[in-house]
Amino acid sequence: MNYDVLILEDDVALGGLLVDFFASEDLTSQWVKDGVEGLEILEENNFQLALVDVMMPRMDGFTFAEKIKQKGKQLPLLFCTARSLKHDKLHGFALGADDYIVKPFDEEELVCRVKAIMRRACHQVDSISVAKPVKLGAFHYDINHYELELDGEKTRLTKKENKILSLLWRKRGEVVSREEALIEVYGKNDYFLGRSFDVFISKLRKILKEDPTIEIENVFGVGFMLKIIDN
Repeated sequence: MNYDVLILEDDVALGGLLVDFFASEDLTSQWVKDGVEGLEILEENNFQLALVDVMMPRMDGFTFAEKIKQKGKQLPLLFCTARSLKHDKLHGFALGADDYIVKPFDEEELVCRVKAIMRRACHQVDSISVAKPVKLGAFHYDINHYELELDGEKTRLTKKENKILSLLWRKRGEVVSREEALIEVYGKNDYFLGRSFDVFISKLRKILKEDPTIEIENVFGVGFMLKIIDN
């Protein structure tokens, strides 16, 4: 079945309240109490977003995020937790989180964040779905399937890596400001997202280094530029 939100929350009272509140906002949801149940329900149902508590029994939220990434599932994630430490937020964004909200939270703010992530996801699917595989230096870049291929070897990109690379490719040879990139990829510009963005840039550079004609250049104080040297 198709649902809007998968809720992973071990607090019984909060889990029930979230289901009722989402229903009042015309959002369908399914609630599970840990990451193990979350992985199981994903095998049989489709969701537009997962609202993920970090501290849960059996499998915590960060491990859940790692598992779905390993399975190649492209599921937007909103971490919801009482843990507000900087390194926790950075770790969450590095795992591909679309947003992070700290308990206690305002229900209306939560719904606004959920709907914003869902709108961005729909827009990105619409814009990417018409794209055909393109030539990126010596690579073949399949934007639809999040893949880079070089000499028959395929590398699967994460959702965030694909968003960033597709943006840089569309504007290759031009400077893309950090603010523009963060707003397009995450929907907003702030410090924690900027640190997460830098991690993904480093990962993309590591992948692309197999072709020395490709460079993601830092433009100091402004942003980044994808440069491709034609032989």
